[in-house]
Amino acid sequence: MKIKLGIVMDPICSINIKKDSSFAILLEAQKRKYSIYYMELLDLYLENNKPFAKAKLLTLKNNIKKWFFFKKEKNISLLNLDIILMRKDPPINEQYIYITYILEQAENQGVLVINKPKSLRNFNEKLFTIWFPNLIPKTLITSNISKIHNFLQKYEDIIIKPLNGMGGFSIFRIKKNDPNTMVIIETMTNHGKKLCISQIYLPEIKNGDKRILVINGKPFPWCLSRIPKINENRGNLAVGGTGKVKKLTRYDWNIANFVSKTLKKNGLYFVGLDVIGNKLTEINITSPTCINEIQSKCKISISNIILNSIEKRLLKNSS
Repeated sequence: MKIKLGIVMDPICSINIKKDSSFAILLEAQKRKYSIYYMELLDLYLENNKPFAKAKLLTLKNNIKKWFFFKKEKNISLLNLDIILMRKDPPINEQYIYITYILEQAENQGVLVINKPKSLRNFNEKLFTIWFPNLIPKTLITSNISKIHNFLQKYEDIIIKPLNGMGGFSIFRIKKNDPNTMVIIETMTNHGKKLCISQIYLPEIKNGDKRILVINGKPFPWCLSRIPKINENRGNLAVGGTGKVKKLTRYDWNIANFVSKTLKKNGLYFVGLDVIGNKLTEINITSPTCINEIQSKCKISISNIILNSIEKRLLKNSS
Protein backbone atom coordinates (compact mmCIF):
# COMPACT_ATOMS: atom_id res chain seq x y z
CA MET A 1 0.00 0.00 0.00
CA LYS A 2 1.06 3.58 -0.60
CA ILE A 3 1.99 5.01 2.78
CA LYS A 4 1.64 8.67 3.66
CA LEU A 5 4.10 9.71 6.34
CA GLY A 6 4.12 13.05 8.11
CA ILE A 7 7.06 14.26 10.16
CA VAL A 8 7.17 17.12 12.66
CA MET A 9 10.76 18.25 13.16
CA ASP A 10 13.10 21.19 13.52
CA PRO A 11 13.98 23.10 10.32
CA ILE A 12 15.42 20.57 7.90
CA CYS A 13 17.69 23.24 6.43
CA SER A 14 19.75 23.26 9.63
CA ILE A 15 20.32 19.52 10.22
CA ASN A 16 23.60 17.62 9.86
CA ILE A 17 22.60 14.77 7.56
CA LYS A 18 25.57 12.64 8.59
CA LYS A 19 24.27 12.51 12.16
CA ASP A 20 20.56 13.23 11.94
CA SER A 21 18.40 10.21 12.78
CA SER A 22 15.24 11.75 11.31
CA PHE A 23 17.03 12.10 7.99
CA ALA A 24 18.11 8.45 8.14
CA ILE A 25 14.52 7.30 8.71
CA LEU A 26 13.20 9.57 5.96
CA LEU A 27 15.75 8.26 3.45
CA GLU A 28 14.51 4.73 4.10
CA ALA A 29 10.90 5.92 3.80
CA GLN A 30 11.66 7.53 0.45
CA LYS A 31 13.36 4.32 -0.72
CA ARG A 32 10.07 2.57 0.03
CA LYS A 33 8.14 5.12 -2.05
CA TYR A 34 6.35 6.72 0.89
CA SER A 35 4.81 10.13 0.35
CA ILE A 36 6.56 12.33 2.92
CA TYR A 37 4.91 15.44 4.35
CA TYR A 38 7.22 17.82 6.21
CA MET A 39 5.91 19.99 9.04
CA GLU A 40 7.43 22.24 11.66
CA LEU A 41 5.84 22.67 15.07
CA LEU A 42 3.64 25.69 14.42
CA ASP A 43 2.47 24.41 11.03
CA LEU A 44 -0.07 22.27 12.88
CA TYR A 45 -3.50 23.64 13.77
CA LEU A 46 -6.96 22.56 14.90
CA GLU A 47 -10.12 23.75 13.17
CA ASN A 48 -13.59 22.66 14.24
CA ASN A 49 -11.96 19.92 16.31
CA LYS A 50 -10.19 18.53 13.24
CA PRO A 51 -6.37 18.42 13.04
CA PHE A 52 -4.67 20.04 10.06
CA ALA A 53 -1.23 21.24 9.03
CA LYS A 54 0.44 23.45 6.49
CA ALA A 55 2.69 20.75 5.02
CA LYS A 56 5.29 20.49 2.29
CA LEU A 57 5.74 17.40 0.15
CA LEU A 58 9.37 16.44 0.71
CA THR A 59 11.99 14.66 -1.36
CA LEU A 60 15.52 13.97 -0.16
CA LYS A 61 18.99 13.48 -1.55
CA ASN A 62 21.95 12.13 0.38
CA ASN A 63 24.09 15.13 -0.52
CA ILE A 64 25.69 17.43 2.07
CA LYS A 65 25.33 20.46 -0.23
CA LYS A 66 21.61 20.13 -0.95
CA TRP A 67 19.71 17.37 0.83
CA PHE A 68 16.04 18.37 0.60
CA PHE A 69 13.53 19.60 -1.97
CA PHE A 70 9.96 20.79 -1.46
CA LYS A 71 7.55 19.97 -4.26
CA LYS A 72 4.55 21.92 -3.04
CA GLU A 73 2.97 23.34 0.08
CA LYS A 74 -0.64 22.82 0.98
CA ASN A 75 -2.99 22.55 3.93
CA ILE A 76 -3.72 18.90 4.68
CA SER A 77 -5.88 17.01 7.12
CA LEU A 78 -3.69 15.00 9.46
CA LEU A 79 -6.35 12.30 9.23
CA ASN A 80 -5.23 11.60 5.65
CA LEU A 81 -1.81 10.49 6.90
CA ASP A 82 -0.98 6.92 7.91
CA ILE A 83 1.91 7.79 10.23
CA ILE A 84 3.13 10.93 11.96
CA LEU A 85 6.62 10.98 13.42
CA MET A 86 6.94 13.59 16.18
CA ARG A 87 10.69 14.34 16.04
CA LYS A 88 10.91 17.89 17.36
CA ASP A 89 13.94 18.37 19.62
CA PRO A 90 13.60 19.74 23.17
CA PRO A 91 12.93 22.03 24.90
CA ILE A 92 9.48 20.78 25.80
CA ASN A 93 7.88 24.19 26.17
CA GLU A 94 4.27 25.36 26.11
CA GLN A 95 4.11 25.34 22.31
CA TYR A 96 5.35 21.75 22.19
CA ILE A 97 2.73 20.68 24.75
CA TYR A 98 -0.06 22.39 22.81
CA ILE A 99 0.94 20.59 19.61
CA THR A 100 0.77 17.20 21.33
CA TYR A 101 -2.94 17.85 21.92
CA ILE A 102 -3.43 18.41 18.20
CA LEU A 103 -1.49 15.24 17.41
CA GLU A 104 -3.61 13.38 19.94
CA GLN A 105 -6.72 14.33 17.99
CA ALA A 106 -5.19 12.68 14.92
CA GLU A 107 -4.24 9.64 16.96
CA ASN A 108 -7.75 9.32 18.41
CA GLN A 109 -9.11 9.14 14.87
CA GLY A 110 -6.83 6.37 13.68
CA VAL A 111 -3.49 7.91 12.72
CA LEU A 112 -0.39 6.17 14.11
CA VAL A 113 1.59 8.87 15.95
CA ILE A 114 5.13 8.02 17.09
CA ASN A 115 5.87 8.60 19.88
CA LYS A 116 2.49 8.70 21.60
CA PRO A 117 1.55 12.37 22.20
CA LYS A 118 0.19 11.77 25.71
CA SER A 119 3.42 10.07 26.74
CA LEU A 120 5.51 12.90 25.29
CA ARG A 121 3.61 15.18 27.67
CA ASN A 122 3.68 12.86 30.66
CA PHE A 123 7.32 11.78 30.70
CA ASN A 124 10.19 14.21 31.03
CA GLU A 125 13.38 12.67 29.64
CA LYS A 126 15.35 13.31 32.83
CA LEU A 127 12.55 12.62 35.33
CA PHE A 128 11.26 9.47 33.63
CA THR A 129 14.21 7.56 35.08
CA ILE A 130 12.78 7.85 38.61
CA TRP A 131 10.20 5.26 37.61
CA PHE A 132 13.10 2.81 37.88
CA PRO A 133 14.72 3.63 41.25
CA ASN A 134 16.84 0.48 41.37
CA LEU A 135 18.48 1.32 38.05
CA ILE A 136 19.52 4.94 38.57
CA PRO A 137 22.28 6.74 40.49
CA LYS A 138 21.57 8.65 43.71
CA THR A 139 19.38 11.53 42.56
CA LEU A 140 18.03 14.83 43.89
CA ILE A 141 15.43 16.94 42.08
CA THR A 142 14.88 20.34 43.66
CA SER A 143 15.18 24.09 43.29
CA ASN A 144 16.40 24.44 46.88
CA ILE A 145 19.99 25.70 46.97
CA SER A 146 20.69 24.36 50.48
CA LYS A 147 19.47 20.87 49.59
CA ILE A 148 21.74 20.73 46.54
CA HIS A 149 24.65 21.96 48.62
CA ASN A 150 23.94 19.29 51.25
CA PHE A 151 23.72 16.64 48.53
CA LEU A 152 27.17 17.71 47.35
CA GLN A 153 28.57 17.61 50.88
CA LYS A 154 27.23 14.09 51.34
CA TYR A 155 28.43 12.59 48.05
CA GLU A 156 31.37 14.97 47.38
CA ASP A 157 31.26 14.67 43.58
CA ILE A 158 28.04 15.34 41.64
CA ILE A 159 26.58 16.22 38.27
CA ILE A 160 23.95 18.97 38.03
CA LYS A 161 21.88 19.54 34.90
CA PRO A 162 18.64 21.16 33.70
CA LEU A 163 15.45 19.14 33.34
CA ASN A 164 14.74 20.41 29.85
CA GLY A 165 18.07 20.28 28.06
CA MET A 166 19.69 18.11 25.42
CA GLY A 167 23.03 17.45 23.76
CA GLY A 168 25.06 17.79 26.95
CA PHE A 169 24.50 21.53 27.27
CA SER A 170 24.53 23.19 30.73
CA ILE A 171 25.74 20.07 32.50
CA PHE A 172 28.16 20.78 35.35
CA ARG A 173 30.31 18.57 37.52
CA ILE A 174 30.89 19.93 41.04
CA LYS A 175 33.34 18.50 43.55
CA LYS A 176 33.32 19.23 47.26
CA ASN A 177 35.10 22.53 48.03
CA ASP A 178 34.88 23.70 44.42
CA PRO A 179 35.08 27.53 44.71
CA ASN A 180 32.45 27.87 41.96
CA THR A 181 29.89 25.71 43.75
CA MET A 182 27.44 28.39 44.80
CA VAL A 183 27.45 30.32 41.55
CA ILE A 184 26.80 27.10 39.61
CA ILE A 185 23.91 26.12 41.88
CA GLU A 186 22.47 29.65 41.84
CA THR A 187 22.67 29.75 38.06
CA MET A 188 21.15 26.30 37.55
CA THR A 189 18.26 27.00 39.93
CA ASN A 190 17.83 30.63 38.91
CA HIS A 191 18.46 31.55 42.56
CA GLY A 192 16.10 28.91 43.88
CA LYS A 193 13.28 29.47 41.39
CA LYS A 194 13.90 26.60 38.93
CA LEU A 195 14.00 22.83 39.39
CA CYS A 196 17.09 20.95 38.27
CA ILE A 197 18.45 17.44 38.72
CA SER A 198 21.57 16.45 40.65
CA GLN A 199 23.13 12.98 40.58
CA ILE A 200 26.27 11.45 41.99
CA TYR A 201 29.15 11.51 39.52
CA LEU A 202 29.71 8.16 37.83
CA PRO A 203 33.42 7.63 37.09
CA GLU A 204 32.45 5.02 34.48
CA ILE A 205 31.69 7.96 32.18
CA LYS A 206 35.35 7.74 31.18
CA ASN A 207 34.45 4.51 29.37
CA GLY A 208 31.51 6.13 27.66
CA ASP A 209 27.89 7.22 28.00
CA LYS A 210 26.05 4.46 26.13
CA ARG A 211 23.08 5.22 23.89
CA ILE A 212 20.88 2.12 23.66
CA LEU A 213 18.05 2.18 21.12
CA VAL A 214 14.72 0.49 21.84
CA ILE A 215 12.36 -0.12 18.92
CA ASN A 216 8.79 -1.17 19.66
CA GLY A 217 9.84 -2.63 23.00
CA LYS A 218 12.89 -4.48 21.66
CA PRO A 219 16.45 -3.30 22.46
CA PHE A 220 18.80 -3.12 19.51
CA PRO A 221 21.84 -5.35 20.25
CA TRP A 222 24.45 -2.65 19.49
CA CYS A 223 24.85 0.71 21.20
CA LEU A 224 26.93 3.84 20.75
CA SER A 225 29.35 4.49 23.61
CA ARG A 226 30.04 8.23 23.61
CA ILE A 227 33.44 8.79 25.18
CA PRO A 228 34.31 12.23 26.59
CA LYS A 229 37.33 14.23 25.51
CA ILE A 230 40.23 14.46 27.95
CA ASN A 231 39.31 16.70 30.91
CA GLU A 232 35.64 16.63 29.88
CA ASN A 233 32.76 15.04 31.81
CA ARG A 234 30.24 14.88 28.95
CA GLY A 235 30.28 12.20 26.29
CA ASN A 236 27.65 13.80 24.03
CA LEU A 237 28.74 13.97 20.41
CA ALA A 238 27.37 17.53 20.24
CA VAL A 239 30.10 18.66 22.65
CA GLY A 240 32.98 16.72 21.13
CA GLY A 241 32.55 13.19 22.46
CA THR A 242 33.86 10.29 20.38
CA GLY A 243 31.44 7.52 19.44
CA LYS A 244 32.38 3.85 19.57
CA VAL A 245 29.88 1.17 18.57
CA LYS A 246 29.72 -1.74 21.02
CA LYS A 247 27.57 -4.79 21.66
CA LEU A 248 25.26 -4.54 24.66
CA THR A 249 26.69 -5.96 27.87
CA ARG A 250 24.73 -8.18 30.23
CA TYR A 251 24.00 -5.12 32.39
CA ASP A 252 22.82 -3.19 29.33
CA TRP A 253 20.42 -5.98 28.35
CA ASN A 254 19.06 -6.19 31.89
CA ILE A 255 18.37 -2.46 32.02
CA ALA A 256 16.94 -2.23 28.50
CA ASN A 257 14.69 -5.28 28.84
CA PHE A 258 13.34 -4.08 32.18
CA VAL A 259 12.56 -0.56 30.96
CA SER A 260 11.23 -1.69 27.57
CA LYS A 261 8.06 -3.13 29.06
CA THR A 262 7.04 0.29 30.38
CA LEU A 263 8.02 2.00 27.13
CA LYS A 264 5.86 -0.27 24.99
CA LYS A 265 2.93 -0.05 27.39
CA ASN A 266 2.98 3.75 27.05
CA GLY A 267 3.25 3.91 23.27
CA LEU A 268 6.90 4.95 23.25
CA TYR A 269 7.87 3.29 20.01
CA PHE A 270 11.38 4.59 19.39
CA VAL A 271 13.47 5.47 22.46
CA GLY A 272 17.10 6.09 23.36
CA LEU A 273 18.29 4.98 26.78
CA ASP A 274 21.43 6.55 28.25
CA VAL A 275 23.47 4.23 30.45
CA ILE A 276 26.73 4.98 32.29
CA GLY A 277 28.37 1.91 33.79
CA ASN A 278 25.39 -0.06 35.07
CA LYS A 279 23.17 2.95 35.77
CA LEU A 280 20.32 4.42 33.74
CA THR A 281 20.68 8.21 33.49
CA GLU A 282 18.16 9.37 30.86
CA ILE A 283 15.28 8.09 28.72
CA ASN A 284 15.18 10.01 25.44
CA ILE A 285 11.70 9.93 23.91
CA THR A 286 11.39 13.13 21.86
CA SER A 287 13.92 12.68 19.07
CA PRO A 288 16.41 9.88 19.85
CA THR A 289 19.62 10.04 17.85
CA CYS A 290 22.64 7.85 16.96
CA ILE A 291 20.98 5.76 14.23
CA ASN A 292 23.62 6.73 11.67
CA GLU A 293 26.57 6.15 13.94
CA ILE A 294 25.42 2.70 15.07
CA GLN A 295 24.21 1.30 11.76
CA SER A 296 27.32 2.47 9.91
CA LYS A 297 29.46 0.15 12.07
CA CYS A 298 27.23 -2.84 12.72
CA LYS A 299 26.04 -2.92 9.09
CA ILE A 300 22.39 -3.42 10.09
CA SER A 301 19.84 -0.83 9.00
CA ILE A 302 18.07 0.49 12.07
CA SER A 303 15.87 2.65 9.84
CA ASN A 304 14.78 -0.52 8.05
CA ILE A 305 13.88 -2.20 11.34
CA ILE A 306 11.86 0.84 12.45
CA LEU A 307 9.84 1.05 9.25
CA ASN A 308 9.32 -2.72 9.01
CA SER A 309 7.87 -2.63 12.50
CA ILE A 310 5.67 0.36 11.66
CA GLU A 311 4.35 -1.32 8.52
CA LYS A 312 3.43 -4.44 10.48
CA ARG A 313 1.55 -2.22 12.92
CA LEU A 314 -0.32 -0.51 10.07
CA LEU A 315 -1.29 -3.85 8.53
CA LYS A 316 -2.53 -5.07 11.89
CA ASN A 317 -4.57 -1.91 12.41
CA SER A 318 -6.16 -2.17 8.96
CA SER A 319 -7.14 -5.83 9.30
